[in-house]
Amino acid sequence: MSKKEETTNKENETVKDQVEQTIDEAIEDVETQEEKQEEQEELSEVDQLKNEVEKEKDKFLRLFAEFENYKRRTSKERVELFKTAGQEVMQAMLPVLDDFDRALAEIEKSKDKDLLKGVELISNKLKETLKGKGLTLMNVKKGDKFDADLHEAITQIPAPDKKLKGKIVDVVEKGYTLGEKIIRYPKVVTGK
Repeated sequence: MSKKEETTNKENETVKDQVEQTIDEAIEDVETQEEKQEEQEELSEVDQLKNEVEKEKDKFLRLFAEFENYKRRTSKERVELFKTAGQEVMQAMLPVLDDFDRALAEIEKSKDKDLLKGVELISNKLKETLKGKGLTLMNVKKGDKFDADLHEAITQIPAPDKKLKGKIVDVVEKGYTLGEKIIRYPKVVTGK
């Protein structure tokens, strides 16, 4: 071989080596880019999963809060229902209490102490039983200030005393509350 051919072969080999090196570098660049792209896809999948978890967590917290509000509301309604569940029965018993009061007043006029004692025992037992169920007597007496929110005025008479003007002169019918709710307003006579 001649020198020219050797030089050409060397140049060809050098060019061939450079081409191979460039191809290897290009292959490495492509592989590196593919790896980076795969990592980004993995990261984006992780980010997507994180976002989904956050959305589900938020949804769960809202649902839990809504459920807690529901429990609190129904519990409150149940307590109020129990407090006033016997309202109709209690209102039906009020005339019986009034009748006992009238009977006691009439029996006191008689001289039969045993009869008075027996009726008082029955009356007290009934009152205590109803009190145990939440019924309470409204404390209204002669001389109290009239309040239209708490009393029912059935008539107005001239005040027998100047101190009773605008105040309660007489209580005609007692008032009762069940829990905190007034189930019968006291009927009163006011002075003018």
